[in-house]
Amino acid sequence: MSLPSPPRQPDEALLLDCTPAAMVNAVLARVPAGFPSPAQDHAVKRIDLNEVLIRHPLATYFVTVSGPSMRDAGIDDGDRLLVDRAVRPRHGHVVVAIVNGELTVKTLYHRGGVVKLVAANPTYPEISLRDGSELEIWGVATHCIKALP
Repeated sequence: MSLPSPPRQPDEALLLDCTPAAMVNAVLARVPAGFPSPAQDHAVKRIDLNEVLIRHPLATYFVTVSGPSMRDAGIDDGDRLLVDRAVRPRHGHVVVAIVNGELTVKTLYHRGGVVKLVAANPTYPEISLRDGSELEIWGVATHCIKALP
């Protein structure tokens, strides 16, 4: 396992331009998923999504997920992941990895000297490293952005 190397963008990675602010309105109260509270006032202010979602602007990328191997982790085909290459990968992180030259999104397992990549879908096998296998952890997924139906 190696730590993130100098930026090498996968084909579908898009460098985020974090210089212009992405300002949106934010309701300052939490929105209940149960019964609404009619007594609560909802104040609104502007927030910058860069400040909320991105810790390392120069090391953060969008990647588009292809396939259902991470569906049980809430990551579906077509979702976009924010991937931070400045975050040190640890056991349990969802990572973008390069295995023998091919990109994949999986959960990193790193315990007792065993390193493998685990899918969040039981129909996909674990990726265990064998002699001669090459693994590079390209970055750590920090957020998943999805369109709702």
